Amino acid sequence: MPDQDRLEILRGRHDPLPEQRGAELRGLLTELADDVLRELLGDPGPGIALLAVGGYGRCQPAFGSDLDLVLLHDGSRSDVSAVADAVWYPLWDAGIGLDHSVRTVDEAIAVADDDLKAALGLLDVRRIAGDDELVRTLARRARDRWRIRAPKRLPELAAAVAERADQLGEVAFLLEPDVKESRGGLRDLAALHALAAAWVAEVPSPRVLAAAEVLLDVRGEIRRINAGRAQDRLLLQDGTAVATALDYPDSMALAHAVADAGRTISWAWDATWYRTAAGLRSTSRWRSRRPVRRPLDEGVVEQDGEIQLALDIDPTKDPALVLRVAAAAARTGVPMGRFAVDRLAREAPSMPDPWPPAARDSLVALLATGPAAIGVLETLDQVGLLVRLLPEWAAVRSRPQRNPYHRFTVDRHLIETAARAAAFTRDVDRPDLLLLGALLHDIGKGYPGDHTDAGIEQVRQIGPRLGLPPADVDVLIAMIRHHLLLGESATRRDIDDLATIQAVAGAAGSERILTLLHLLTEADSRATGPTAWNAWKARLIGDLVARARALLGGQSVPCPPRLDERQRALLALTPEHVIQVNPLPDEGMFEIVVVTDDQVGLLAVTAGVLALNRLDIRRASARSADGRALLQAAVATQHGHLPERDKLLADLRAALGGTLDIARRLADRERDYAGVRQWTTPGPPQVSFDDLDTATVAEVRAPDQAGVLFRIVRALSELRLDVGTAIVATLGLDVVDAFYLREADGGPVTDPARQAEIARAVLRALGAEVAADDADLADIADTADTAGAAGAAGAAPGL
Repeated sequence: MPDQDRLEILRGRHDPLPEQRGAELRGLLTELADDVLRELLGDPGPGIALLAVGGYGRCQPAFGSDLDLVLLHDGSRSDVSAVADAVWYPLWDAGIGLDHSVRTVDEAIAVADDDLKAALGLLDVRRIAGDDELVRTLARRARDRWRIRAPKRLPELAAAVAERADQLGEVAFLLEPDVKESRGGLRDLAALHALAAAWVAEVPSPRVLAAAEVLLDVRGEIRRINAGRAQDRLLLQDGTAVATALDYPDSMALAHAVADAGRTISWAWDATWYRTAAGLRSTSRWRSRRPVRRPLDEGVVEQDGEIQLALDIDPTKDPALVLRVAAAAARTGVPMGRFAVDRLAREAPSMPDPWPPAARDSLVALLATGPAAIGVLETLDQVGLLVRLLPEWAAVRSRPQRNPYHRFTVDRHLIETAARAAAFTRDVDRPDLLLLGALLHDIGKGYPGDHTDAGIEQVRQIGPRLGLPPADVDVLIAMIRHHLLLGESATRRDIDDLATIQAVAGAAGSERILTLLHLLTEADSRATGPTAWNAWKARLIGDLVARARALLGGQSVPCPPRLDERQRALLALTPEHVIQVNPLPDEGMFEIVVVTDDQVGLLAVTAGVLALNRLDIRRASARSADGRALLQAAVATQHGHLPERDKLLADLRAALGGTLDIARRLADRERDYAGVRQWTTPGPPQVSFDDLDTATVAEVRAPDQAGVLFRIVRALSELRLDVGTAIVATLGLDVVDAFYLREADGGPVTDPARQAEIARAVLRALGAEVAADDADLADIADTADTAGAAGAAGAAPGL
């Protein structure tokens, strides 16, 4: 009987190998498991064998991995059940996971015929002990059967790969990827081996195998950290420990390596399966004539469903050929052939400086194909051609963004943005600059410092190298410099204020750049993730752009008066407390109107009531006249449900009457959600100020929690400040709230000491520890938001 320590190692609860990592660890675990199993099996005699299949058959176990075993027999033994029990039961008693079966060779083949997983497992048969000839017979028959049935089994395999991708996402783009099951994970590598076993594809390349080693090493440490539990997902909380164990500088470097490995494997699968599927389709065709080569561009032809090079072309003398091939592939939807890609990777020269105009035109033509360009650019990237064209690409390649707001790595985000921008090329007079700006807008994220500043410096070098004239380079630089301008101004400033409109128009400087920025902002947001673009944001940005365009065109800018006719009518309503719920044109958005007697803290109370009713405030403004106060809030609801007006009114009355403790109720809710795991640890709250002519904007960035707006506004009201407008934006795990403040006399808050006092009060309200004489806060007025400036349309005294 194996000793308990060895069984505990296999179970994953005991780690006597703390210095072993990677392939060495897998080898030791394989050897240990083999020894334990041989000891349990003993000498079984002829006609019986114990063999490993699947991952264990490939000698790739990790701590706590299930042992994939088959007890194989020839059908002549009467003691097979007893032999099996002697192996299985001690392992079960030790808590070791098994994927086991007892089969004859014929039974194993029959099961594999009906079960794809079983068929794949038999492709990696490895004898542990027993009848060697029996094992060789099974391995030979299993592989022969796999090859014979390839036309049926391989589409089934491809469907399984696609289903996993749909369900589990991609290793390269997930915050917490499953390195085994997600697209680009170890399961996909096994699928590539299965294609090679069917003799329809080559074995995976050394580059793909190296990528798999990265994921195997990571999986090994995940299992070690989690004490052998069935956990193959790289959790953010484990990133530092895994990175340290595998000698990566930090968790970001680890995430980078994992993303790159996932992309390599997923691209290899896509490219290999395309050729395999084409081959399977062509096996039933009889070719009666020579292949047809259809010209597509200079030196570029289509042959047998792939892009190939013309027979008389010399890639070494044609640096623009790479881009012509890529553009033709994207334009026609025909993939680049393996021979063409490999030859270009070997022979294509570096692009001259500056690029010839034809090369730049081909790049723009490629980007203009939109989503079709994504796979083509991925192919160029995987074989090293994209970095050869744009050396700056190396700094952003497979670079993770590590937050739930961004869906893709930096390089893929840039490609996705360009693909989205392609839909707008007919809406601008310079579509080439729109596409190039989209492709390069975040290129600075691969360099130290602020990514916008770094991006500008990179584009100063890239633009002339592409052969662009200085005026066009200046436009690209303006697009990089202001690519966040519209989004931040529309969602974090008051677009009804002339100051905001003037700031945006002044930054853009021309209608051309304003239009380019507008379309870049939408493309960028749509490429970022599902929460980055919605009808509400689109309408805000559209209104802001229309007003800035009017200003640039010398037209009058439509800014609403301090009180319009509707607001005056609402303020004239006589009931003590009035609440209205009105649908907005944006899906899931409503306007909440509150009319009541003017009093200190009303905005804070209203914000608290709305938070208790699970209404997310996006924008709130306050007006007052003749002792009455009007609050208007645009709110988002969960699943588009209609807010309950009667409950809102009852809660407002109770809060104003002192019978509803909003602070306590919100604190209780926060405690209820305290155990929910976050994607990452949010940073501490921050406060900055922007001084305007008519008001001071206090911008607060804080973790997104229940009642944040209520706590901030309550702190501001306790300092006797007028809050005319509150604007709320959510950015990943943070909220970024902007408050238009005035002192009781109606003037802006310009005194640095007063701003420091406000900052301390807000930070304390948000739970941050702040010293009463914090020297850093004394200089807080020096920090101003550069995205734009705005002021309230009218403040309500005492709110």
